[in-house]
Amino acid sequence: MAKTRFNDRDVEAVFSAYPLPVQRKLLELRSMIFDVAKKTSGVGQLEEALRWGQPSYLTSETESGSTIRIDQIRNESSKYGIYFICTSGLIDDFKELYRDEMDFVGNRSIVFDVADELSEAALRHCISLALTHHLRKRV
Repeated sequence: MAKTRFNDRDVEAVFSAYPLPVQRKLLELRSMIFDVAKKTSGVGQLEEALRWGQPSYLTSETESGSTIRIDQIRNESSKYGIYFICTSGLIDDFKELYRDEMDFVGNRSIVFDVADELSEAALRHCISLALTHHLRKRV
């Protein structure tokens, strides 16, 4: 995956403040989000911004999808997660598909530990579904 430059200094500062093991994993997740967006028809250019103090990825250009946020889990030095809008129903869809491959928390997030390998194919699929959520609802 190619490294994506930061266009927002505030977002870059948030990444710089993470402990190094979490920072590496979140940067990997960030690259994956940009890569999936680039390879997914209808998504367009992503906007990276801070929402609720968390790095967030929005489909502002096309409005094709639901916002994705990533962050370290509070009070958990080795945990991080990817967050979705809780009312979107996306986590329920992801649980149906990948219940045995990933750890879900409520109807909002998928949580990871820095020591674990990501289930990359499953995670890429989830990201793609989130980035095209509104497109699929319109059909």
